[in-house]
Amino acid sequence: MEGGGSRPKILVTNDDGIYAPGIRSLIHVLVSTNRYHVLVCAPDQERSAVSHCITARGALQVTPVEIEGAIAYGTSGTPADCASLGLSGILFPGTIPDLVVSGINKGSNCGYHIVYSGTVAGAREAFMYGFHSLSISYNWVRGKSLENDFKIGAEACLPIIDGILMEIKNEGYARGCFLNVDLPTDVAHHKGYKVTRQGTSMIRTTWEQITSDGNCHGAVLMDHKFGVEHDQVPLQRMASGIENVKIGSIGEPSKENLLFKREVMYKGIRLSHSER
Repeated sequence: MEGGGSRPKILVTNDDGIYAPGIRSLIHVLVSTNRYHVLVCAPDQERSAVSHCITARGALQVTPVEIEGAIAYGTSGTPADCASLGLSGILFPGTIPDLVVSGINKGSNCGYHIVYSGTVAGAREAFMYGFHSLSISYNWVRGKSLENDFKIGAEACLPIIDGILMEIKNEGYARGCFLNVDLPTDVAHHKGYKVTRQGTSMIRTTWEQITSDGNCHGAVLMDHKFGVEHDQVPLQRMASGIENVKIGSIGEPSKENLLFKREVMYKGIRLSHSER
């Protein structure tokens, strides 16, 4: 493991932004072990659900951020941009990270959700360039989860991180994959570690047409399982499922400046942004 002394070098990124509690808890736990040389390149603000979007035109603005025990930069780019820049050798001259860790995301990333996830994209970008990587997400539940759960989650991931680094050192770690780690809500009482296959679960999405003052004009529920659209579905009907829903019209929209807002459904309940 080159540069940065004998300690392995870990590049940390995320999609919630460099000031988010998930990444700050992860950095704090990594630094506190005194076992790693910690580098950080993360978005300067939230970039959730940007998937593997990259900045193809224009320049990224990069600003040093003070984080004790780490060398850190916030950028105007996406998680994929941040991983790429952090691995380029330009931002951290003479330093080649041994491992890229993206997270800890506020919210689960499993099933088809990983396609949308900026957190997973940060790890995937590193993987595509031949670097070892993993993404970490915590199943945040409003009313149950606390910010301290991110710290507990980071500590729970240390055996995984140490195991990967040991395999890398011994040249025994597989290069044909990267890991996506999902932490349970009650992470303090987790039951151990299990390797699984990628699932196919997916949340439902509704689209609402709104007016310029934010009032709802109508809603469309997308059933991704069957590829069906259901127009003008009352929210109370959505909560009980989509069976026997009458297809209707969304009304006569304005010809100019149409506004549509995406809403996420989970177990029949429409989630606010803070609950996702």
